[in-house]
Amino acid sequence: MSESSAKHKEIAKARGPVRVAVVTVSDTRTPETDTNFHYLKPEIEHLGHRVVGYRIIKDEPEQVAAALEEMVQAGAQIILFNGGTGIAPRDTTYDVLARKIEKPMPGFGELFRMLSYQEVGAAAMLSRATAGTYRGRVVISTPGSPNAVQVAWTKLIKPELEHLAWEVAR
Repeated sequence: MSESSAKHKEIAKARGPVRVAVVTVSDTRTPETDTNFHYLKPEIEHLGHRVVGYRIIKDEPEQVAAALEEMVQAGAQIILFNGGTGIAPRDTTYDVLARKIEKPMPGFGELFRMLSYQEVGAAAMLSRATAGTYRGRVVISTPGSPNAVQVAWTKLIKPELEHLAWEVAR
């Protein structure tokens, strides 16, 4: 890690808990069966951060856009969407978020697909995982499979959570 990157992480960590929101995009999951939220919430809280918003929505463009606005209003600094990133006609999460994102972070999707390739092979190319900024927040969108959420969290989001929140707010 470069000296400036280490310094940024140190400054970011000192700023206190990060406010995170989770949006699960699914036509079938319920609060009881949402394994992704049940995985992410304790992970976030174990690090000393706070979950300030949570929703399960259908993969309908209006619901995706409304959930994004709701999580901004809830004060989330990082908004984690899971689900709706594929290429099936029903998958619209990426399309809505891509129109809303002000500054794309192409490296997130590239790294996610690279990591996914190691696990699922060429099928990784079907993922439209993405990230970027929207109204001073970081928005991250991953596939809805529990394995995809765990890979994205452990390898990409968790190591940079404070840094992401600090960078977008400075």
